[in-house]
Amino acid sequence: MLSIKKLLTFFFSFIAISAFSQNSPVKKAQESFEDAQQYLRQNIYDEGIKYLDEAVKADPKFTLAYIQLGDVYRRLRDYAIAKEKYKLAIKSAPETIEPRIFYVLGESQLLSGDYADAKASLLTFQKKDPGNVADFTNNAKKYLLDCDFALAAMKTPTRYEPINMGFYINTTDKEYFPTLTADGETLIFTRVTNENEDFYFAQKRNNEWQKAKPLSSMINTPNFNEGAQSISPDGKYLFFTGCNRPDGLGRCDIYVSRKEGKDWGRAVNLGSTINSEYWESQPSISPDGSTLYFTSNRPGGIGSYDIWKSTLTDEGKWTTPVNLGPKINTPYDENTPFMHADGQTLYFSSNGWPGFGNKDIFFSRLGADGQFSTPTNLGYPINTFNEEIGLTVSADGTEGLFSANIAGGGSGDLDIYSFKLPERAKPMPVTYVKGIVRDSETKELLEANVLIVNLKTNLAVFNDYTSSATGDFLAVMPLGSAYAFNVDAPGYLFNSQHFEPAIQQTKQPYILDIFLDRIKVGGNVTLQNIFFETNKFELLPASMVELNLLLELLKNNPTMGIEIQGYTDNVGDDKLNEKLAENRAKSVYNYLVSNEIAAKRLSFKGYGKTKPRADNATEEGRRQNRRTEFVITRI
Repeated sequence: MLSIKKLLTFFFSFIAISAFSQNSPVKKAQESFEDAQQYLRQNIYDEGIKYLDEAVKADPKFTLAYIQLGDVYRRLRDYAIAKEKYKLAIKSAPETIEPRIFYVLGESQLLSGDYADAKASLLTFQKKDPGNVADFTNNAKKYLLDCDFALAAMKTPTRYEPINMGFYINTTDKEYFPTLTADGETLIFTRVTNENEDFYFAQKRNNEWQKAKPLSSMINTPNFNEGAQSISPDGKYLFFTGCNRPDGLGRCDIYVSRKEGKDWGRAVNLGSTINSEYWESQPSISPDGSTLYFTSNRPGGIGSYDIWKSTLTDEGKWTTPVNLGPKINTPYDENTPFMHADGQTLYFSSNGWPGFGNKDIFFSRLGADGQFSTPTNLGYPINTFNEEIGLTVSADGTEGLFSANIAGGGSGDLDIYSFKLPERAKPMPVTYVKGIVRDSETKELLEANVLIVNLKTNLAVFNDYTSSATGDFLAVMPLGSAYAFNVDAPGYLFNSQHFEPAIQQTKQPYILDIFLDRIKVGGNVTLQNIFFETNKFELLPASMVELNLLLELLKNNPTMGIEIQGYTDNVGDDKLNEKLAENRAKSVYNYLVSNEIAAKRLSFKGYGKTKPRADNATEEGRRQNRRTEFVITRI
C-alpha cells in the first residue's frame, strides 16, 4: 500500500494530467490555467496559485482549477484553504464531479480536525467510487476508523498541560528530540542553527536547567547533520543519526559514541549489519544496552517506514535486524521509537493505528513472552490532527518530553516541552543505582567493572566500565526484582551488594560511594549474593553470579589463599547453627574445588552466631548476620 505522502503525490499528478485534456469556455480562464501549469511543474507554488486564482475568477465554474488549487494547498498542508477549494469544485459540478474529490476533501477535513464532516465526505466517496483504485479505497476505510476513534476520544480528554522548558533550553532556532539520562540531570537534544543540526546538552542544578551548550566537537560537525539521538540511561553512550557522511552506507546511518572521561569519543558507524543503502534513523537503545530499536525503510518491512530491532551478542556484534512485526508496524508509517528505562514500554509514532488522522504517539508493552501488546493511543489532546512525534519519558515515568510549535507558548519555531504523563500511559516503575568508585586508601578514582544482574531472570541489566577520569556509574533497575551488584578492578577485592527494590516501596535511588580494597592478607569480602534455603546448605542457583566472580578472582591471583566463613543469627540451637554455618561455607568450598581451584588454597569454617554485624533483635539485623564471607589468608 502506498504511504500517505506517496498517495498525495500520485493524486496531485493525476489531477494535473487530467486538467490538460479539458478546457474552460472562457479564454482568459484557460490561458491563466495553462500559465499556472508552467509554474506547478517546477514546484513554484506561489505563482501557480496566483494564475489558478485568476482562472477561477474569470470562470467561477472552472472545476479543474478549483481541484488543482485544493491539491496545491493540500500539498502545502494548508488544509483550511484546501477544504474551501474542494467544496467550490463540488459546488461547480455537483452531478459530474470526480468521486475522488470527496476522498481528498475528507482527507483535508480529517487532517484539520473536522472529523464529523470528514466522515460524511469519506462515506460519500465510498458510495460514489467504483473502487478502481485500491489505495484510495483502503485509505478511505482507514480514515473512517480514524474519524470514529477521534470523535469518541475527544469526549473523554486527558488532562494535558505542556510546559515550555525555558529560554536556557529553547531559542528562536528549532529544538527537538529531547532525551534524558536516568537520573533526570542531563538533557541532550537537537538544535538547528544556520540550517545545520547539532547536539546540545544542559544539566540540572538545584532543580533548575542550566544554559544549554554544544555537546562535543567529536560528534557535532560543521558540514553534516546530527540528530534523532538516544542516550543510554547512564549517559555514557550516544546513539544518533548521521546523514550523508563520508563513511555512510546510505542517506542516513546510525552511529555511536562513548563518553571518555569528560568528553565524547569519535563517532563510529554501526556498520553494514545495522546500516544499509536505505534509510536508518531514530535509534533507541534498551536500558541494558543489548537491544537497539530504530526506524528504516529497508526491504522486508510491512509499511514504508517500520520499526526494527537488533540485539548485541556476547561477542559484541549486532545481529541482523528484525522487523517488530504487525503488533507494532502497519502498512503505513511508524517512527521515533523510544524504549523506556523499564525495558518493557515502547513509545512510538504512527499514522497506521486508529488515531486522529496524522501521526499520533502510542505505547506498547513487551510481555514475558517477548511479544508487544496492541498499541494504545495516548489520547486527546496529547494527540491531535497535527503530527505528534518524538516522545521520550523520564526514567521515573512521571514526565513526557516532546517538541512542538505551540501558538503563544514558545520561543521560536519548534520548542521542547514537558508534561505530566497520564497514569495509564506510565511505564513500569524503576529506580537506579548511582555512584563513584575509588581506591579505599588513596581515594583516587578507579576504572572498574560494574556488573548488575537481575536475579529473577539471571540477565545482566548493566555491565560496563567506569572511567578513571570520573569513576562514576549509573544503572536502572526495574522494581519488583532482586539484583546482585558487584564492582571489581584488577588488583582489588570486589565489592558485593544486594538490592531488592520492591514495587511497594518508594522509587528512591541508591546513591553509593564504592571504596575498593587492594588485595592483601587480611582483606575480606562479605558475599551478599550467596543464597541458601532456610536451615539448608545447598547453594541456590541465584548464587552463581557471585560464586563465579569469586572463582575469577582466585584464577586471576593464583597465589591467593582464602578462608570461607559461614555465619548465622542467634535463633535456634548454637551447635546446630555452628554446624549449618560450616556446611554452608563448605558448599562454597566444594564449588570452587569442583571448578579447578586447588583445595590447598582454600579452607572453610562455621562461626555460627559469633561476630554479629547487627543487632539480632530485629529481622533486618538477623538478615545481616546470616552471611557468607571470605578472608585472604595468604598471597
